[in-house]
Amino acid sequence: MIDLFNKIIALLIIIIIILVGLFIYVYYSIESDQTTTWEFHDSVEEAGWNPEALEQARRYYDSINSTAAMVIHEGKVLFAWGDVTKSTNAHSVRKSFLSALIGIEHYKGNLSLEQTLGQLEIDDEPPLNPLEKQAQVNHLLTATSGVYLPAGEESWGMRRARPNRGAYSPGEYYYYNNWDFNVLGTIYNEQTERDVFEDFKTKIADPIGMEDFELSHTNYKYENRRSKHPSYLFRMSARDFARFGQLYLQKGQWEGEQLIPEQWIEESTSPHQEVTSNGIFDYGYLWWVATESPFSDLKMYSAVGRYGQSIDIIPELDLVFVNRVDSNRLTFGITRSSVNDLQRLQLLQLILDAKRSE
Repeated sequence: MIDLFNKIIALLIIIIIILVGLFIYVYYSIESDQTTTWEFHDSVEEAGWNPEALEQARRYYDSINSTAAMVIHEGKVLFAWGDVTKSTNAHSVRKSFLSALIGIEHYKGNLSLEQTLGQLEIDDEPPLNPLEKQAQVNHLLTATSGVYLPAGEESWGMRRARPNRGAYSPGEYYYYNNWDFNVLGTIYNEQTERDVFEDFKTKIADPIGMEDFELSHTNYKYENRRSKHPSYLFRMSARDFARFGQLYLQKGQWEGEQLIPEQWIEESTSPHQEVTSNGIFDYGYLWWVATESPFSDLKMYSAVGRYGQSIDIIPELDLVFVNRVDSNRLTFGITRSSVNDLQRLQLLQLILDAKRSE
């Protein structure tokens, strides 16, 4: 009996030692991961923000399902809440990444927005009809192609809202269409004879110093039962989201180099298509553009993804806001604990309310 007791005690000691060792390893791993090249404001108060009001915003953040949030003000980190280093599914924010690459190629003369699907020899299964082949690249950028075929990464709501095939001509009707977005990835790869992910790394991620981005965090998702055109998926951290937002805030320039044409940033983040179902945003070229107060007064435009992902860029305040929801965590598949647009914008409004008047 005593021997059994001693064995149990010894086993418990071993377990405790293992757990302590694991804790120390994780702790120092986290600490090392949190080293960053971002500059931080010395204090939110000196930066012109009310710390009590920001604390109220923090309490609201804690009450919803966000897993990370970050504000860059005047090029420096105002705050970073949650794990801003973990690379998780970017969801539809990926489309704004592609918009940047398309703009670079367009202004080099390598990709025309007026080219049609027929001219680009784009097809699918079932095949496109003659009317659908008249859709142009700019129609795909604004989700108005008039091609209503199944696509990869479609949500149930997208499938339910899809119009009947042939219901509208190209350019006639806005429908948030993953077929359009995925085909833009195919067009980019075929016309450049390069790869979306590799170009994003060399043309954007590396030059702006993204700290967590790796090509291993990207993949093509093929769903051949729906479409021959794969989805191009990114995982990215909150602080690398912020880098991308800051690049746009700086009109495509980073450390004196014009990475994305300034004309494209102006063009792609202007409203091109009215979205009658949305009371705040209209659609640009794979960007959401605020067209109603109070956010329109601040000239805000956003990259938005499912479950609460966003990069909100506010030129009038020299500010980038990032919100993340980690949909890769094990419990997410069960809880679906997301952040809706109203919650995200409420959080943003509370943050903006903390900005002191000059």
